Order: sequence, then C-alpha cells, then structure tokens
Amino acid sequence: MQLSKVEQEMLDQGGAVAQALRQQIAVGDFFDAPHMVEIANAHFTGDPEVFGEAGLEYLEGLTLSGVSCRVPTTRNATCVDLEQLESFNQLSHLSEQELEVRRTLTKLGVMVVNTCIGYQTVYQPQLGEHVAWGDTGTVAYANSVLGARSNYEAGPSSLLAGITGRTPAYGFHLDKNRAAQYVVTVTAPLTDPADWGAVGAMIGSRYRGYDNVVAIVLENGSSPNSDDLKYLSASISSYGSMAMFHVVGITPEAFSLEQATQGQDPRETSEITAKDLAEFLGWDDTDIPDVVVFTAPQLSLFEVARLSSLLEGREVLDGTTVIATTSQMVYQEAERQGYIGVLLQAGVRVIKDTCWYLMDPAGQLRDFGWQTLMTSSSKLANIVKAHGYTPTVLPVAECIVRSTRKVTP
Repeated sequence: MQLSKVEQEMLDQGGAVAQALRQQIAVGDFFDAPHMVEIANAHFTGDPEVFGEAGLEYLEGLTLSGVSCRVPTTRNATCVDLEQLESFNQLSHLSEQELEVRRTLTKLGVMVVNTCIGYQTVYQPQLGEHVAWGDTGTVAYANSVLGARSNYEAGPSSLLAGITGRTPAYGFHLDKNRAAQYVVTVTAPLTDPADWGAVGAMIGSRYRGYDNVVAIVLENGSSPNSDDLKYLSASISSYGSMAMFHVVGITPEAFSLEQATQGQDPRETSEITAKDLAEFLGWDDTDIPDVVVFTAPQLSLFEVARLSSLLEGREVLDGTTVIATTSQMVYQEAERQGYIGVLLQAGVRVIKDTCWYLMDPAGQLRDFGWQTLMTSSSKLANIVKAHGYTPTVLPVAECIVRSTRKVTP
C-alpha cells in the first residue's frame, strides 16, 4: 500500500496511533487497497451486549495509550435505555457496562450520541466525501442518498478510522464500484415509509450481495423524503447486505439511468408491481398483535410528530404493547413540542438511545409472552424472525388503527 507522508509519520512515531494504522493497512492489504483516503467523519458501532468484557478492555487500553479521535466520531445506537432497564427486563449489568463504555468513549473523543440516524440529526457528508461509518443502513444511506463514500466498517475499524482520520481505499470509496449492475422498475404506488422498506426488502432478496448495486426507476409518481429513503436503506442492507443503490432522478449519482450504470448494460432488469407490494404487506384482520414496534431505524422528529397526530384521542388496546424508539436529541425536542406527551398518554412506551431489536427481543418474547409483532419496518421484521416472532409489515397508520382504539369522551 502506498502511504502518504503523514501516514508514514504516523507509523514512524510508534505507539497506539501506529498500531491503529497498521491494523487498517492489514485490512487494506486484504482488499487490495492501493492507498488510504482521508475521512471527514467516523461512526462507531459497538455496545456491551455485543463486545462484552473483552471489548470494554480493548477500549480502556486505547484510553490508557493516550490516543483520541482526530476527526469527528459519533456512536451508533446502543443496547439499552438506562432509564427503562427494569421495565424491559434487561440484565442489570448492562447498565453498569454501558455507563463505563460511555465514559471510555468520551475519553477517546467519541461523541456518545447513541443514534443510527446521525445523517438526519448530527452530520450530513457532502457528495464525494469519504467517511468511515458502521451500521449497515447508515452506510447505505450515506453512499446512496448523500453520495458520500463508505464501506461497512466493523466496530474496531470505524474507531481506528476516527483515530487515524483515514480508511483503506477499496469498495465504495472507488468510482468503479458505485455503478449499478441491476435495474428495477417500480410501478407500485409508494405512499408510506413501510412501502419503501418493502421495496428495499424485495430488491435485497433478489440481488443479495455486498458488491451489488441497483438502480431503481420510479414509474409511480412517487417522490421520496428522507424518512422514505431511510427505510429503503435499512431494508436493502438487511435483506441483501447491499451498501449502495441509486434512485434515478432522486439520488445525487443518478440524474439519469445512464449515469447510475456508468454507461454499462445492466446484468438484469426486473419490476416491482402493486401486486408484489400487496403480497409483501398484509395482516389477518381478525388478529390483534401482541406487540407493535416503530423502530429500525430510530424515528426522526417528523415521524414522532406523525405518530402523535395519529394517536391523538386514541389509546393502546388491552393486551397489546406499542413501542417507539428514537434518539436522545429527537426525544428532547419531541417532548418540548408536546409529541411525546401524546404518545405516553395513549399508552405508547417510548425508548431512546437504542433500537428495540438490540434490546434482547428473544428475552422479551420469553418474559412477556409476545409472539405476533406488527411494524412499519421491513428491517425489523427480517431480524425478529430469528428470535421467534411472527412479524407483519404494514403502513404506519394501519399499525396504529390495528393496535389502538378511540377514547370515548
């Protein structure tokens, strides 16, 4: 790998920074990266339930070495809402470990924002800007919607990138790997974030593969907003392990189909129709869900406001639990605006700093007897199957109607 003068100086000075760069060089060598690229931002993924004591010791070792992040570095959603530990039957030691992780990361210069929607609330990289982000949906959004450049960075590699301010130049950092090889025409009307998530799920299932890039052609008059594209990003990565897509005429590297494919003929074309969408979404009208969850990703302020509007004058049905997750920053503003009060009045359980699927859903199925789950998130539906749930994906308003009732004046 060809190193710059600054990078060679990092190696020559020795210590923890040199070790961090050596680990990155090893990754780059594995992927045949010709050089490193400077990054403007890093996004660290890691929580105590995943990395345990060994991970905490690793972080503590970095702090003892005296290193700190040289570019702005944020932290992804964690596995626990410290204020609602007991109500979700989470293990008590997680709160102690989480507090220690937060202290350690802060010493390393990481902004402990605990969010997977930093691109909506913290930082939006520019077109062509290199970043080193963890969290699959976050990376797919950065590459696709913003035109930034990132690979899926593992927890250690995203943190090391924050420390060195660099990452190996392979994968989606390179122009040649950003061209669409597949084209999907969507004729189905897309009117809800759940619809966009469903499209991502179907595309991910059809063209599964990290290196695969799809160009989506809309023939339905749809115009997605940030939340729509957020759910598309989350589901296409969940179902397909894909890190990039184009929406022709919408995303910044796809003003035309020719630009999206970089002038190459697609390997395959396909279509998503209204029938395909209807078959993906659905629910038996006679059934009442055990639990309804709005999460994966965390909700934006606009989404919380919409939930508040839909829940005005309603209450959660007996025997059903409704959960919504968001970031600390969104929660505080939503509370100030009065949205959180409406959700709580309706009986919704609002959690922050985490996404519900990180909170041991299998344990909650066991402890609370939940089995059927309704959500507007295709990503969540894909994940919870492995934990024993029977999930259904429906538009947000349908989820509310089927899990709440009007309050009698």
